[in-house]
Amino acid sequence: MSVASRILVTRPGEGGERLAKALSEAGFAPARPALMHLQPLDVDEVKRTPLLDVDQYDVVVVTSPFAAECLVEWLDRYWPQLPQGPRFYALGVATAATLYRGLDIKASVPDPGLGTTSEALLAMRSLARLSGQRALVVGGVGGRQALAQTLEARGARATKLALYRRVYTAPDTTAADWLATGDFAAMTVTSGELLEHLVIWCGQAALNKPLIVSSQRLATLADTMGFASLHVAQGATPEALVTAVQEVGDT
Repeated sequence: MSVASRILVTRPGEGGERLAKALSEAGFAPARPALMHLQPLDVDEVKRTPLLDVDQYDVVVVTSPFAAECLVEWLDRYWPQLPQGPRFYALGVATAATLYRGLDIKASVPDPGLGTTSEALLAMRSLARLSGQRALVVGGVGGRQALAQTLEARGARATKLALYRRVYTAPDTTAADWLATGDFAAMTVTSGELLEHLVIWCGQAALNKPLIVSSQRLATLADTMGFASLHVAQGATPEALVTAVQEVGDT
Protein backbone atom coordinates (compact mmCIF):
# COMPACT_ATOMS: atom_id res chain seq x y z
CA MET A 1 0.00 0.00 0.00
CA SER A 2 1.38 3.41 -0.98
CA VAL A 3 1.89 5.81 1.89
CA ALA A 4 0.82 8.60 -0.48
CA SER A 5 -2.68 7.11 -0.73
CA ARG A 6 -3.05 5.51 2.72
CA ILE A 7 -5.94 7.12 4.61
CA LEU A 8 -6.47 6.06 8.21
CA VAL A 9 -10.17 5.48 8.94
CA THR A 10 -10.71 5.52 12.69
CA ARG A 11 -14.51 5.24 12.67
CA PRO A 12 -15.66 1.81 13.94
CA GLY A 13 -18.42 -0.49 12.74
CA GLU A 14 -20.56 -0.14 9.64
CA GLY A 15 -19.89 3.58 9.44
CA GLY A 16 -16.18 2.87 9.09
CA GLU A 17 -16.87 0.21 6.49
CA ARG A 18 -18.95 2.62 4.40
CA LEU A 19 -16.27 5.29 4.60
CA ALA A 20 -13.51 2.82 3.68
CA LYS A 21 -15.53 1.65 0.68
CA ALA A 22 -16.14 5.22 -0.49
CA LEU A 23 -12.44 6.08 -0.16
CA SER A 24 -11.46 2.97 -2.08
CA GLU A 25 -13.88 3.85 -4.87
CA ALA A 26 -12.32 7.31 -5.01
CA GLY A 27 -8.87 5.83 -5.57
CA PHE A 28 -7.46 5.94 -2.05
CA ALA A 29 -6.14 3.06 0.07
CA PRO A 30 -8.11 3.11 3.33
CA ALA A 31 -6.64 1.45 6.41
CA ARG A 32 -8.70 0.78 9.51
CA PRO A 33 -6.70 0.57 12.74
CA ALA A 34 -8.77 -1.16 15.41
CA LEU A 35 -9.01 1.49 18.12
CA MET A 36 -12.60 1.13 19.27
CA HIS A 37 -15.67 -1.05 18.95
CA LEU A 38 -19.28 -0.54 19.96
CA GLN A 39 -20.84 -2.87 22.51
CA PRO A 40 -24.57 -3.00 23.38
CA LEU A 41 -25.26 -2.59 27.07
CA ASP A 42 -26.40 -5.64 29.00
CA VAL A 43 -30.08 -5.91 29.80
CA ASP A 44 -29.55 -4.92 33.44
CA GLU A 45 -27.56 -1.83 32.44
CA VAL A 46 -30.29 -0.19 30.37
CA LYS A 47 -32.85 2.17 31.91
CA ARG A 48 -36.20 0.59 31.05
CA THR A 49 -38.52 3.44 32.00
CA PRO A 50 -37.85 5.62 28.91
CA LEU A 51 -38.41 2.58 26.68
CA LEU A 52 -41.65 1.61 28.38
CA ASP A 53 -42.83 5.24 28.38
CA VAL A 54 -41.64 6.18 24.89
CA ASP A 55 -45.23 7.11 23.99
CA GLN A 56 -45.03 9.94 26.53
CA TYR A 57 -42.17 11.71 24.73
CA ASP A 58 -42.82 14.44 22.19
CA VAL A 59 -39.36 14.21 20.61
CA VAL A 60 -37.01 11.22 20.24
CA VAL A 61 -33.53 12.00 18.91
CA VAL A 62 -31.39 9.06 17.74
CA THR A 63 -27.73 10.00 17.45
CA SER A 64 -26.09 7.23 15.39
CA PRO A 65 -26.80 4.17 13.24
CA PHE A 66 -25.70 1.86 16.06
CA ALA A 67 -27.98 3.66 18.53
CA ALA A 68 -30.78 3.12 16.01
CA GLU A 69 -29.97 -0.60 15.74
CA CYS A 70 -30.09 -0.96 19.51
CA LEU A 71 -33.31 1.06 19.78
CA VAL A 72 -34.98 -1.11 17.15
CA GLU A 73 -34.20 -4.23 19.19
CA TRP A 74 -35.49 -2.71 22.44
CA LEU A 75 -38.69 -1.28 21.00
CA ASP A 76 -39.44 -4.61 19.32
CA ARG A 77 -39.52 -6.14 22.81
CA TYR A 78 -41.97 -3.71 24.33
CA TRP A 79 -43.98 -2.20 21.50
CA PRO A 80 -45.56 -4.64 19.01
CA GLN A 81 -47.16 -1.52 17.55
CA LEU A 82 -45.30 1.74 17.87
CA PRO A 83 -47.09 4.72 19.42
CA GLN A 84 -47.98 7.57 17.10
CA GLY A 85 -47.08 10.43 19.46
CA PRO A 86 -43.29 10.93 19.33
CA ARG A 87 -41.60 12.84 16.53
CA PHE A 88 -38.38 11.01 15.65
CA TYR A 89 -35.20 12.79 14.61
CA ALA A 90 -31.96 11.24 13.32
CA LEU A 91 -28.54 12.87 13.13
CA GLY A 92 -27.98 11.55 9.61
CA VAL A 93 -29.47 9.63 6.72
CA ALA A 94 -27.82 6.34 7.73
CA THR A 95 -29.44 6.57 11.18
CA ALA A 96 -32.79 7.47 9.62
CA ALA A 97 -32.50 4.54 7.20
CA THR A 98 -31.87 2.14 10.08
CA LEU A 99 -34.99 3.36 11.88
CA TYR A 100 -37.08 3.08 8.73
CA ARG A 101 -35.76 -0.38 7.90
CA GLY A 102 -36.25 -1.71 11.42
CA LEU A 103 -39.40 0.03 12.62
CA ASP A 104 -40.90 1.77 9.58
CA ILE A 105 -40.20 5.10 11.33
CA LYS A 106 -39.76 8.15 9.14
CA ALA A 107 -37.32 10.26 11.09
CA SER A 108 -36.55 13.89 10.30
CA VAL A 109 -32.91 14.65 9.46
CA PRO A 110 -30.92 17.89 9.30
CA ASP A 111 -30.40 19.71 6.03
CA PRO A 112 -27.64 17.70 4.27
CA GLY A 113 -25.96 20.96 3.38
CA LEU A 114 -25.36 21.63 7.07
CA GLY A 115 -23.73 18.26 7.74
CA THR A 116 -24.52 15.54 10.28
CA THR A 117 -23.68 17.25 13.55
CA SER A 118 -25.63 18.12 16.68
CA GLU A 119 -25.45 21.75 15.57
CA ALA A 120 -27.10 20.89 12.24
CA LEU A 121 -29.87 19.01 14.03
CA LEU A 122 -30.45 21.85 16.45
CA ALA A 123 -30.75 24.26 13.53
CA MET A 124 -34.01 22.56 12.49
CA ARG A 125 -36.94 24.94 12.96
CA SER A 126 -39.13 22.26 14.55
CA LEU A 127 -36.65 22.03 17.44
CA ALA A 128 -36.35 25.77 18.03
CA ARG A 129 -39.05 25.99 20.73
CA LEU A 130 -39.74 23.03 22.98
CA SER A 131 -41.41 24.58 26.02
CA GLY A 132 -43.15 21.91 28.09
CA GLN A 133 -42.19 19.07 25.75
CA ARG A 134 -40.40 15.88 26.72
CA ALA A 135 -37.34 14.89 24.69
CA LEU A 136 -35.47 11.58 24.67
CA VAL A 137 -31.89 11.48 23.36
CA VAL A 138 -30.82 7.94 22.42
CA GLY A 139 -27.11 7.21 22.08
CA GLY A 140 -24.09 5.73 23.82
CA VAL A 141 -22.72 6.09 27.32
CA GLY A 142 -21.33 9.58 27.85
CA GLY A 143 -22.07 10.97 24.38
CA ARG A 144 -24.00 14.03 23.15
CA GLN A 145 -24.17 15.85 26.47
CA ALA A 146 -24.41 19.25 24.78
CA LEU A 147 -27.34 18.10 22.64
CA ALA A 148 -29.49 17.24 25.66
CA GLN A 149 -28.43 20.42 27.42
CA THR A 150 -29.44 22.57 24.45
CA LEU A 151 -32.84 20.89 24.21
CA GLU A 152 -33.34 21.69 27.90
CA ALA A 153 -32.29 25.29 27.32
CA ARG A 154 -35.06 25.49 24.73
CA GLY A 155 -37.66 24.44 27.26
CA ALA A 156 -37.73 20.66 26.95
CA ARG A 157 -37.44 18.12 29.74
CA ALA A 158 -34.63 16.06 28.26
CA THR A 159 -33.73 12.47 29.17
CA LYS A 160 -30.64 10.64 27.95
CA LEU A 161 -30.94 6.95 27.16
CA ALA A 162 -27.66 5.05 26.71
CA LEU A 163 -27.95 1.75 24.84
CA TYR A 164 -24.29 1.00 24.10
CA ARG A 165 -20.76 1.80 25.17
CA ARG A 166 -17.57 2.53 23.29
CA VAL A 167 -14.77 0.08 24.11
CA TYR A 168 -11.31 1.45 23.37
CA THR A 169 -8.31 -0.73 22.58
CA ALA A 170 -4.63 -0.19 21.85
CA PRO A 171 -3.69 -0.31 18.15
CA ASP A 172 -1.89 -3.36 16.86
CA THR A 173 1.84 -3.16 16.08
CA THR A 174 1.36 -2.04 12.47
CA ALA A 175 -1.17 0.68 13.28
CA ALA A 176 0.88 1.87 16.25
CA ASP A 177 3.85 2.30 13.90
CA TRP A 178 1.74 4.31 11.43
CA LEU A 179 0.65 6.65 14.21
CA ALA A 180 4.12 6.95 15.71
CA THR A 181 5.85 7.75 12.42
CA GLY A 182 3.10 9.49 10.44
CA ASP A 183 3.24 6.73 7.84
CA PHE A 184 0.00 7.78 6.12
CA ALA A 185 -1.35 10.54 3.88
CA ALA A 186 -4.26 11.67 6.07
CA MET A 187 -6.48 10.53 8.90
CA THR A 188 -10.24 10.90 9.45
CA VAL A 189 -11.83 11.27 12.89
CA THR A 190 -15.52 11.79 13.73
CA SER A 191 -15.50 11.43 17.53
CA GLY A 192 -13.95 13.57 20.24
CA GLU A 193 -13.53 10.64 22.62
CA LEU A 194 -11.79 8.62 19.90
CA LEU A 195 -9.51 11.56 19.12
CA GLU A 196 -8.52 11.78 22.79
CA HIS A 197 -7.78 8.05 22.74
CA LEU A 198 -5.68 7.85 19.58
CA VAL A 199 -3.57 10.97 20.22
CA ILE A 200 -1.70 8.93 22.86
CA TRP A 201 0.04 7.00 20.05
CA CYS A 202 0.61 9.94 17.68
CA GLY A 203 4.20 11.06 17.18
CA GLN A 204 5.09 14.54 15.95
CA ALA A 205 5.06 13.42 12.31
CA ALA A 206 1.49 12.17 12.70
CA LEU A 207 0.44 15.41 14.38
CA ASN A 208 1.67 17.28 11.32
CA LYS A 209 -0.24 15.13 8.81
CA PRO A 210 -3.66 16.26 7.53
CA LEU A 211 -6.45 15.44 9.99
CA ILE A 212 -9.97 15.48 8.56
CA VAL A 213 -12.65 15.99 11.19
CA SER A 214 -16.42 16.17 10.89
CA SER A 215 -17.14 19.38 12.83
CA GLN A 216 -15.62 22.64 13.98
CA ARG A 217 -15.98 21.40 17.57
CA LEU A 218 -13.62 18.50 16.79
CA ALA A 219 -11.22 20.83 15.00
CA THR A 220 -11.03 23.02 18.12
CA LEU A 221 -10.33 19.95 20.28
CA ALA A 222 -7.70 18.66 17.85
CA ASP A 223 -5.97 22.04 17.84
CA THR A 224 -5.55 21.90 21.62
CA MET A 225 -3.91 18.47 21.22
CA GLY A 226 -1.28 19.73 18.81
CA PHE A 227 -2.63 18.60 15.44
CA ALA A 228 -1.22 21.12 12.98
CA SER A 229 -3.02 20.43 9.68
CA LEU A 230 -6.76 20.51 10.36
CA HIS A 231 -9.48 20.20 7.74
CA VAL A 232 -13.20 20.33 8.57
CA ALA A 233 -15.51 18.24 6.39
CA GLN A 234 -19.15 19.21 5.78
CA GLY A 235 -20.37 16.57 8.20
CA ALA A 236 -19.66 12.94 9.03
CA THR A 237 -21.13 11.25 5.95
CA PRO A 238 -18.78 9.18 3.75
CA GLU A 239 -19.40 11.62 0.90
CA ALA A 240 -18.44 14.65 2.97
CA LEU A 241 -15.32 13.00 4.37
CA VAL A 242 -14.15 11.71 0.97
CA THR A 243 -14.61 15.18 -0.51
CA ALA A 244 -12.49 16.65 2.27
CA VAL A 245 -9.76 14.03 1.69
CA GLN A 246 -9.78 14.85 -2.02
CA GLU A 247 -9.49 18.57 -1.31
CA VAL A 248 -6.48 17.91 0.92
CA GLY A 249 -4.88 15.92 -1.87
CA ASP A 250 -5.38 18.75 -4.32
CA THR A 251 -3.65 21.34 -2.16
